[in-house]
Amino acid sequence: MAVSVQAEAHSLGDDFVEAAERALAAGQPGQVSDAELERVMTAAVRLYAAKAETDKPPVQPITPSAVTPTDVVMTVSDLIRAVGLNLWDVSMWFNRKKG
Repeated sequence: MAVSVQAEAHSLGDDFVEAAERALAAGQPGQVSDAELERVMTAAVRLYAAKAETDKPPVQPITPSAVTPTDVVMTVSDLIRAVGLNLWDVSMWFNRKKG
């Protein structure tokens, strides 16, 4: 019996989200390994960027009510550092028009 791509993708996302939520609820973020988090974040960033360049970009990259401004700034700051950008580089992209 074939599994639809949409159903498979949904269950893959659910697996990670459930693991992350369990780790956060337990106050043990180390329950998700750094390597697994890096793999998921890398794939998510690449996929989001690819979708953002299409005729139908995603509405938003996150659920705003599910994260804090601190969560976002910490993550974005580390993403910027990881690829060797600076805030001037980011400002050029930040002000570009979408769509």
